[in-house]
Amino acid sequence: MQAPEFSIHGARRVFWITFVLTLLLKLVLAANFPFSGDEAFFYQWGVFPAWGYSDHPPMVGWLLAVLRQISEHPLALRSFTLLLTSFIGLGLVDLLMRWLPAEREPAAWMAGAVYLAMPWSWMFILVTTDTPLIFFMALSAWAYLRASACPGRGIGWYALAGLFVGLGFLSKYFAALLGLAYAAHILGWRRERWWALLLMLVLAAPSIGINLGFNATHGWANVMFNIFNRNEGSHWSFQTFAVYAGMTAYLLTPWLLWAGLRARRPDAVNPQVLQAVAVLWLFPLLVFAVLSTRRTVGLHWVLGFVPLFVLWVGLRVDARALRRSLNWTLVLSLPHLLAVAAIVWMPLSVWQHTQLFDKAVFLREAPAIVRALEQDLPPGTALMARKYSPAAMLAFHHHRYVPVFGVGRHHARQDDQIIDFRSYDGHNLRIFDFEAPDLADFTPYFERVSVRRFEVAGVDYYAVDGQGFRFQPYRDTVLADIAREFHDVPSWLPLLGSPFCERYGFADCSPGRKP
Repeated sequence: MQAPEFSIHGARRVFWITFVLTLLLKLVLAANFPFSGDEAFFYQWGVFPAWGYSDHPPMVGWLLAVLRQISEHPLALRSFTLLLTSFIGLGLVDLLMRWLPAEREPAAWMAGAVYLAMPWSWMFILVTTDTPLIFFMALSAWAYLRASACPGRGIGWYALAGLFVGLGFLSKYFAALLGLAYAAHILGWRRERWWALLLMLVLAAPSIGINLGFNATHGWANVMFNIFNRNEGSHWSFQTFAVYAGMTAYLLTPWLLWAGLRARRPDAVNPQVLQAVAVLWLFPLLVFAVLSTRRTVGLHWVLGFVPLFVLWVGLRVDARALRRSLNWTLVLSLPHLLAVAAIVWMPLSVWQHTQLFDKAVFLREAPAIVRALEQDLPPGTALMARKYSPAAMLAFHHHRYVPVFGVGRHHARQDDQIIDFRSYDGHNLRIFDFEAPDLADFTPYFERVSVRRFEVAGVDYYAVDGQGFRFQPYRDTVLADIAREFHDVPSWLPLLGSPFCERYGFADCSPGRKP
């Protein structure tokens, strides 16, 4: 057997240097990167804790409800996220140290270093639904793989795997893919452990039950968004499949894919472990490949399965090849680091002649924009926006909830759950917009409307001042359109409640509706 090119001490040193440097980098980025629209939107979930929310299950809202008690500074709100990939890197080393023979220990440390050096590991600092999802998926997969390698029945590990995958489901529905991967592995290769599927399902059932209960009493909000509304108009497309294939190769990196595929099957590694790891990362990616023939698959959808792929590579590839992969990964990280640094620290004037200038100014200067909107704001006047992302960012800096005025999109319909437009009847509203608004879009809903333009950092923004909001015409047009477009729950789903439809008297989407 050929000896490793460097010692265990050298490999361990590479890992800990990578660990410390990437953790410090994440701390700097988390403290300085502007708070994003999605983060600001989920932050409002933490302000209004509930059993569920508009787009996704509630876990990130619960997480932010806790973190905001520490501080509302972005670094505090992102603290759990920035530690997450470092925690996963340690978990990879832990599993590889358990399963690799002693002479291959350097490969365990090098695989952990490769994962930490990946751009999507050190750039993973924003607090979104992916934060608790990836955390619980990692814990669940760790427990499941411990159970698979256990010489006994592994009942406790399977129980933990089920509990954690259920909590992942309470974070985002993509956790179900990990559960399906467990089923594929057990039914395909470990049928003697069929009982483990039932055990995991029982432990995941409370989380599933919480989400089903919320959906049934809240117009099936998560199901309508994830299954129906966001998939309207989807059709077969080779282009979306090709984009997914390229994106997956980019995320997994060509050199790791090549190294993992060309490596000989290691004799010293438990074949059942290697088999389990392969199924856990490959099965979900194949499901995404099928989905990509009908719709676009987001890059962040795949992130939770990248650690499992790196684990598989670490089991198959020697330390020298992993060291070469680390070098290539560091080269890949460099342009990503430059791009992130440009967003955070480059003068705004650099973006002035691009189409992104107004968005860049809004991202960096949101507090100044809020101050401009608050200037001369009459007492009792509510601030609103035309789209959910600016509404959420304004709310974060305004320290009050900012609803969306108008129909909006299928994304981020939390207003439908918690906002009662009847309470604004007769009141004044100030509505933010990026572009010069057409007052004809507002005149039916106010006694008087006017528009004011204001400038921040060389960009013109607009605010419509509506005096005397008229709820009834808004209900009969805008809210009625929302009910038809986003709350048309299929008749086969039992509807026990729909706050939006019941609030505004839309019988067709309320409990007791006619088929």
